[in-house]
Amino acid sequence: MIQYNLQFFAQDGPGGEKTEPATAKKLEDARKEGKVGKSKEVSNALSLIAVFLTLKIFIGWLGTSLMGMFQVIYGRIPEAVKTDNGNMKFLTINLLLRNSMIRIIIYLAPFLLVGVAVAIVANLLQFSWKVSFKPMEPKLSKFNPISGLKRIISLNSLLELGKSLIKLGIICYVVYSTLKDQIGIIYMLYDVPLLTAIQTIGTMVIDMGLKIALYFIVLAAADFLYQKWKFAEDMKMTKQEVKDEYKNIEGNPEIKSKQKQRMREASQRRMMQSVPEADVVITNPTHYAVAILYDGEKYPAPIVVAKGEDYLAQKIKEKAKESGVEIVENKPLARMLYANVEIGEQVPPELYHAVADVLAYVYQLQGRTV
Repeated sequence: MIQYNLQFFAQDGPGGEKTEPATAKKLEDARKEGKVGKSKEVSNALSLIAVFLTLKIFIGWLGTSLMGMFQVIYGRIPEAVKTDNGNMKFLTINLLLRNSMIRIIIYLAPFLLVGVAVAIVANLLQFSWKVSFKPMEPKLSKFNPISGLKRIISLNSLLELGKSLIKLGIICYVVYSTLKDQIGIIYMLYDVPLLTAIQTIGTMVIDMGLKIALYFIVLAAADFLYQKWKFAEDMKMTKQEVKDEYKNIEGNPEIKSKQKQRMREASQRRMMQSVPEADVVITNPTHYAVAILYDGEKYPAPIVVAKGEDYLAQKIKEKAKESGVEIVENKPLARMLYANVEIGEQVPPELYHAVADVLAYVYQLQGRTV
């Protein structure tokens, strides 16, 4: 005989297979830890197309600015070379290079800012804004070589490799198809002015970048749908996990049920202690029983001190008999009082007349006056 364990085939997690959708609490906890269903390809693709669109719009200004900067640099080179003092020469060249770097950063800053802004917006479109520092906290598990090997050799790593190969293929295809169509123009670049050649190459590069970005957007849309589905699958819970979470939030149902039962029993005991003080118990006669007390000095109207249905109604009647409280059968009045008046509340005005008739009858039996 071969021994086997069925739990070997079950998914990880207490309670068996994860078949239940994630609860709101689990999603909120995951959000606090920085875990969301997002695709980085969306921000990459949108940032790429935003940068190339901005470059296409401001390419003229950028080219003019760079040409002006180069003219200033080349104009000051003789000044640096002719300086006799070596220290002065070094300082002049250093200042020239520093000013050039500052100018280049200023020229490129708008394009970089556009890329960053679009990346932030792309992330906000995928999930709501919420700052979390949990992903930045150091974890010893990240230094575990076995865990690192599992991350490297995993389905997610294979998918990332596949996406990288697809993107590389897109870039190669766009570059090849564009150069093949423009090969005649490229051969003629040696025979045109330098500025014209630069403008032609710049336009060609920008067009290739926009085509690549459009392909990347299609890839990003597919990856976004996959990441959302994968996140939902990863967040699924077992039935036992759902029960445990409900217990943690709402409390153990069995304990709460026992607490409610004890509260009902205590309330019933207090109610039964008030039955001997009643003037009359109005019954259905078998289903309902309502005990009425009238004290003109304390209350402007009769009040209900006890009421019950079925078994509790029988207990009220037994208590009334033991205490010598009159029991009067009035089916419609008993049902009306039970359904509309809570314990400790006064009888509503529309029932004054019916209750007064019952009290008058009881007082007459006892030889009392109203």
